Amino acid sequence: MASKRNDKKAWVVTVDMGYGHQRAAYPFKNISNERIITANSDKIIVESEQRLWRRSQMFYEWISRFTAIPILGHWMFKQYDKLQKILPLHPYRDLSFPTFPVFYMDKALKKGLCQSVIEYVRKKKLPFLTTFFATAIAADRMGISPVYCVVTDTDINRVWVDMVPRKSNIIYFAPCKHTVKRLESYGVPRKNVILTGFPLPKENVGGRSMKALKKDLANRLINLDPQKVFLKNHNKATGQILRGKKTHPLTLTYVTGGAGAQSDIGIKVMKSLREFIIQKIIKVNFVAGTRLEVANKFHEAAIKLGLTAQIGKGLNIHVSLSKPEYFSSFSQLLRTTDILWTKTSELSFYTALGIPIICAPPIGAHEYYNRRWLQQIGSGLPQDDPSYTHEWLFDWLDRGIFAKAAIDGYTLAPKLGTYNIQKVIFSKK
Repeated sequence: MASKRNDKKAWVVTVDMGYGHQRAAYPFKNISNERIITANSDKIIVESEQRLWRRSQMFYEWISRFTAIPILGHWMFKQYDKLQKILPLHPYRDLSFPTFPVFYMDKALKKGLCQSVIEYVRKKKLPFLTTFFATAIAADRMGISPVYCVVTDTDINRVWVDMVPRKSNIIYFAPCKHTVKRLESYGVPRKNVILTGFPLPKENVGGRSMKALKKDLANRLINLDPQKVFLKNHNKATGQILRGKKTHPLTLTYVTGGAGAQSDIGIKVMKSLREFIIQKIIKVNFVAGTRLEVANKFHEAAIKLGLTAQIGKGLNIHVSLSKPEYFSSFSQLLRTTDILWTKTSELSFYTALGIPIICAPPIGAHEYYNRRWLQQIGSGLPQDDPSYTHEWLFDWLDRGIFAKAAIDGYTLAPKLGTYNIQKVIFSKK
């Protein structure tokens, strides 16, 4: 009986660096053995390792917040971003040669980075599923098998792959076709790359039948196409009538990054939509994640704008005490979100739920490529001037642009990543 139970459990490992890697691990909480292990802060991690992780995380978050400073902030991040540079995929060529970040990671791993986690998981032989490249490479080098790595962006730096890719046994789960080609260009054998889609929360998908997803999308389209411009043409073209019902007011959700970046844009949005919030034409959620200081910033702005009476009603400020609490509450928030406004992080993949995305300026090379992917499939719209949101947002609504973007995201972005990944890791003998 114990072996059968183990067939449905895996070591699930992530890192606390922003929200991306933990968000990708969250859907696997029910299959994680003991808990989802956070490689840079879990209780099993020795202090010397934690110090190494803290330094890198603090530097990234400082750089992210620094981008808000005109000219100097942009220049500083540009220098940092050179280390994350992703070379163009085309013309297609061999990009398997190690780069500086690869050598740097190799040195860190040889010094013992990730060793605490790897030694801990040896006590029980289970699939090793991780959302971070360093833990995947460390596990593979130290003889753990099988090792699975969830890729969290549409395009990635060479550092995701070990020094000699063809000697690695890591199985990569790719969120889109572009990622598959990228990993091949880095020298990963094609048999070690599986196109699964990004892992989305089960509560938002509702099983392989996608019951929850389809219901939420149908209800969302009622708000996204008030003039029925898109729905009439869609029904004529496909013969499929999308029937939803009015379950909530038109709702925009604005999300700040893990480092609290771009909160200033959110305040401009709040100011622009002030009268529409008061008149109950639109409901706006401002998501601060686990950043209390960002939540306070939104709260103070709302008071200054005379929106005190709307707080908790037409204007909601969401902050959580912990990352698990945040991911859970955010998943529920999305079910009544009609439009998602965010920088193009891993949340880009949530367009598969049938949610149109207003793309805030990208921070980092990977977010640039995520934005490009959203625009290619038609579900990502570059933000216009936030100070005039009240003009262009309702113009796009009346023209059916958001409704079309929602359908494009649902149609073209992979939706079953969580289920596909579980099928693979539990089908291996």
